[in-house]
Amino acid sequence: MIPISAIVVLILILLVILASAIKIVREYERGVIFRLGRLLGAKGPGLFFILPIFDNMIKIDLREHVLDVPSQEAITSDNVPIRVNAVVYFRVMNPEDAVVRIQNYMLATSQMAQTTLRSVIGEVELDEVLREREKINRRLQAILDERTDEWGVKVTAVEIKDVEIPQGMQQAMAKAAEAERGRRARIISAEGELQAAEKLAEAARVISKEEGGIQLRFLQTAADMAATSKGATTILLPLPIELLKMFEGKKK
Repeated sequence: MIPISAIVVLILILLVILASAIKIVREYERGVIFRLGRLLGAKGPGLFFILPIFDNMIKIDLREHVLDVPSQEAITSDNVPIRVNAVVYFRVMNPEDAVVRIQNYMLATSQMAQTTLRSVIGEVELDEVLREREKINRRLQAILDERTDEWGVKVTAVEIKDVEIPQGMQQAMAKAAEAERGRRARIISAEGELQAAEKLAEAARVISKEEGGIQLRFLQTAADMAATSKGATTILLPLPIELLKMFEGKKK
């Protein structure tokens, strides 16, 4: 007769084996199963069974991952040293490749993002980094997505967060911006004077074509001055040129 203690031990062993055979995978996970070291495939989500001792399962999270790329020191193509950090958004599309083709896809993606960020920043000028950030983001995303595709990883977006510029370069940029604003102000002032001169010349041509035009303009100016003055005002009107011409005609 089998002792009760042996039966209890046997039942406990069976329960342990059964518990290790039952696997539950969540909706956003997949279980990559190996049997005697050979890849069987990915299963899930839900409840399924594996062979204890013979099978091994690795869970892979399929949700979007957010990877913070630490600040990287780089030198732009115009020889300006800067520090740039970024954030990478990616997710696992093929859990089997993420397990078999790379030892640690999270670490690999992080290292690849750091080297790619330094490389791309080194190929552009500082003005492009500051003004065309979206263009650089798309370029980083395309390069990372191509390099991580064989790992079953899809890079959905890359965003440059901060760009640190040396203090001396910031002062030089501020002086350049101030000089540029002064240049634009001088150009606008010169354009205004040119337009005013053109309008005055056009008005002079119109007035000169009409008899008594200049005298009418003088009278209009005098009326405006009298209307705007509050107290007694003395207005000196010049002798109209047309009147002089009339006297000259009589002498002849």
